[in-house]
Amino acid sequence: MRYVVIGAGAIGGTLGGRLGQHGHEVVLVARGAHADRLRDKGLRLLTPTGPVELHAPVATSPADVDLTPDDVLLLAVKVQDAAGLLPDWAGARVGGSTAGATLPIVCAQNGVEGERLALRWFRRVVGACVYLPASHLEPGVVVSEGAPVSGGLVLGRYPHGRDDVVARVAADLASAGFATAVSDDVMAAKRGKLLDNTGNALDAVCRPGPGWDDLHARARAEGEAALAAAGTPALDRRRALPQLHELGFGAAAVAGLERGGSSSWQSLHRGGSIETDWLNGEVVRLGRTHGVATPVNEALQVLAAVSVRRGLGPRAFDVADVTALADAAPGDPRG
Repeated sequence: MRYVVIGAGAIGGTLGGRLGQHGHEVVLVARGAHADRLRDKGLRLLTPTGPVELHAPVATSPADVDLTPDDVLLLAVKVQDAAGLLPDWAGARVGGSTAGATLPIVCAQNGVEGERLALRWFRRVVGACVYLPASHLEPGVVVSEGAPVSGGLVLGRYPHGRDDVVARVAADLASAGFATAVSDDVMAAKRGKLLDNTGNALDAVCRPGPGWDDLHARARAEGEAALAAAGTPALDRRRALPQLHELGFGAAAVAGLERGGSSSWQSLHRGGSIETDWLNGEVVRLGRTHGVATPVNEALQVLAAVSVRRGLGPRAFDVADVTALADAAPGDPRG
């Protein structure tokens, strides 16, 4: 199978880089200066064990790729960017049919909305819960900090089940240095990761200080309460992918580099959009639907939007700013 990596940033660059390094055919899809650098110099993947150089075909749109029935689309853009890309990729021709009718698409994204979006255009959708510390702040360069493996993925058909494609993708990723598991309920793992990601916006918008850890705990607790009220189970990483715990998986130092922040921190650092509406915003949506107060997640969603709109960059607010906005939220989430 050939992997067409739509979004060769931190996650996509790590997945595509490792797959290519281990002999799997890949196409890297990127935009702007990043695409130009990938074409000219190739992908430079910086890891705790040294750099990896990958020279692979680069595309900026479906028109640049001659898709075949053996291709797998690996969607690694953030959810807020997916809706604008999915129709074009689904409509791309594959022989006498379309990609949406023919090819599987693997949603390697945070949150739980990517698969729902993809199912509007693709018949075969695979959910992927990704545990992978990485960053992308410089064109052509991705920093992958996972050790002793590059990361871990739980895969399964969406909305549920498994098939031969899921098994083959999991095996290919395992051969490329990732811990993998196949699940009949991949979304339970993704909901567990959603709880982890409630802290992304806090890391992005709020400077560390007294009370920061309490806000972090409150944001997660609100998510747990909202998911419980919705009757949707969530699996934490240890249960969803126990191999990572057994391996002692974590982020390791990459020579000459300091670790930045979460994927949301990176978005504000680059000056782009942010995925908070699909992480903390999902908790807020569930809370409003099921009568669970989510004031910290609401505050983080507001401050993330303010940061993007005003171009403030990362960590423009204090703990007191987040706390004050959360404490001012009305008690009844349904108005």
